[in-house]
Amino acid sequence: MPDKEKQTWIERLFRYYFSRNVFPYWCVVLADTVIVFLCSAFAYWAFHRTGVTYEHRFELLQTGILFSLLSLISARVFKTYSGVVRYSGFVDLLKVCYANALTFALAVGTYYLFKYLGADSWRALHPLQIFAAIVLSTLLMLVMRMVIKTLYDVMSSGSQAIRVLIYGALTGGAGVAKYIRSERPARFDLRGFITHEKRIKGMQMLGVPVYTLDEDLADIIKKQRIQAVLVSPLRVDEFRENQAVQDVLIGAGCKIFMSQAAKEASVKNGVLSDEELESMQIHEVSVEDLLPRQEIRVDLKSVEELLQGRRVMITGSAGSIGSEIVRQVAAFKPAKLMLIDQDETPQHNIRLMMKRDFPDVPAETVVASISRRTRMEYIFESFRPEYVFHAAAYKHVPMMEDNPSEAVLNNIYGTKILADLSVKYGAKKFVMVSTDKAVNPTNVMGCSKRICEIYVQSLNEKLEKEAMLSKSGGDYTQFVTTRFGNVLGSNGSVIPLFREQIKHGGPVTVTDERIVRYFMLIPEACKLVLEAGTKGNGGEIFVFDMGQPVKIADLAKRMIALSNAKNVQIEYTGLREGEKLYEEVLNELEGTKPTFHEKIRIAKVREYDYDEVSREIDDLVEIAKQFDNMETVRKMKQIVPEYKSNNSVYEVLDNAK
Repeated sequence: MPDKEKQTWIERLFRYYFSRNVFPYWCVVLADTVIVFLCSAFAYWAFHRTGVTYEHRFELLQTGILFSLLSLISARVFKTYSGVVRYSGFVDLLKVCYANALTFALAVGTYYLFKYLGADSWRALHPLQIFAAIVLSTLLMLVMRMVIKTLYDVMSSGSQAIRVLIYGALTGGAGVAKYIRSERPARFDLRGFITHEKRIKGMQMLGVPVYTLDEDLADIIKKQRIQAVLVSPLRVDEFRENQAVQDVLIGAGCKIFMSQAAKEASVKNGVLSDEELESMQIHEVSVEDLLPRQEIRVDLKSVEELLQGRRVMITGSAGSIGSEIVRQVAAFKPAKLMLIDQDETPQHNIRLMMKRDFPDVPAETVVASISRRTRMEYIFESFRPEYVFHAAAYKHVPMMEDNPSEAVLNNIYGTKILADLSVKYGAKKFVMVSTDKAVNPTNVMGCSKRICEIYVQSLNEKLEKEAMLSKSGGDYTQFVTTRFGNVLGSNGSVIPLFREQIKHGGPVTVTDERIVRYFMLIPEACKLVLEAGTKGNGGEIFVFDMGQPVKIADLAKRMIALSNAKNVQIEYTGLREGEKLYEEVLNELEGTKPTFHEKIRIAKVREYDYDEVSREIDDLVEIAKQFDNMETVRKMKQIVPEYKSNNSVYEVLDNAK
């Protein structure tokens, strides 16, 4: 029989005999009682040797049976049989010790009872021999359980288990270790811990060594043939910030696994809760998991109170940002949703998602362009939205450099239509999603979004003044703008592009070695949009703290390393038209004011007169309808003087001034 076939047969037999149905609890009890009986006989023999033992064999038999029965009572009291032997832990072993201590007490008690009664045949062992028998029984019971557990672990792990270190020791790391050791079939073979705690350097935990960060981790990984590192939930944020350790691990060819970060209270106490241990889902990381960022907490309860039972319109509902806003708003149980997007297939997917995930939320999915005024008028008149979240826009910089007229007609004119109709039909609040590229724009797309910001802010100021001058005051539509940078995983973003290029063997294309960008998770960005939008008083441009900037070349290198792809090169292609090396920092304290949330600030920007802005935009739209790119961009630069083209054919317009 070949070795592989033998091994498979042995594994099958082993698993069969150690399955719960074939190895029931009574087998554990029987084994323990047999151990007590045999140890009693051995203890007697050790004290008296063979001749005397044979001579008193019947008394010894009676006494051994008595002690076995007493051990059954102890087992029942402490339920030593209730744990599955192959999963025995410290608590189970402790129960065995307690039970045998009770057996010893009962045995000594019966010894003196039978001595008093004169029943010598039931007291072959005196107290010292009883003690020796119980100690030996305890050791054998513990050994039996550990041998079964070890054999099961060895047979269950097989050759497929990954040799791992756990990043984070003590309570958090021990929790992860117990979790992975309980998995069946075993995915991971624990070989040690990595910790920043120097006081436990060189010690052992759960039978494996503890290493510290000041040791040569690359050498340890090589010698121990480590294949992966698991990050404790208590250490996720710390690990994200420690890029030096990440580089060592990735450079050594290690995969990295994480679960979700532990709650703040758990991190503070250094202990994982039972709930966190039960819900732990370990997965291999993507580069998004390793980007340094802090968890963003948003007061969604107050947002829910404002949106629950309301009519909410979301434009760009099939896009990366819009679709996430749809999901988050739908969870608040609005009275009805009006979802607008001009992309048919993605919008159809949103329709299916709403029916599947939110069947109780009335939602109308409309395929339409926001630049068609008559269509938008009909929708507003019939739906009468109370809250409008405007995420529809053309956003790709190179595409809009080639199509500035479309950027004007969709982004600017479409926004103006929606804003005007929101006022006409009495919407409470209009929330516009903008971009960091609107800050000192260098491209058509960024400038188009800046003009949108200017229009809604000036319109809000006009309405506010009219309300103040009105004798009765009165409600008016409040316009709020939210501005942030790149979101991870959005349509057309750099990470999915790099992933696809790596999949096909490269090259991975980066425009410039120096280029950096800010990143945020889509759900986090949308939560901030909802909180800023609903809590804003109107007229604000909210900017988000995007965390630390990321060098795109480093991002590409890390993605290649994490993928374990070989011979994938990075190719620098040069800046695209209108592209910046560095996006403007959105959280500069000298240019912003604080708000109700530490991650949200209010940009201090120039104010514009509504009537003048409205006329300028009307003129711009008419020029755009002629599809004269140069004249369209010229007019955009007149409206936004800080718009200076970069690496673009429109630089001639700046030079001509």
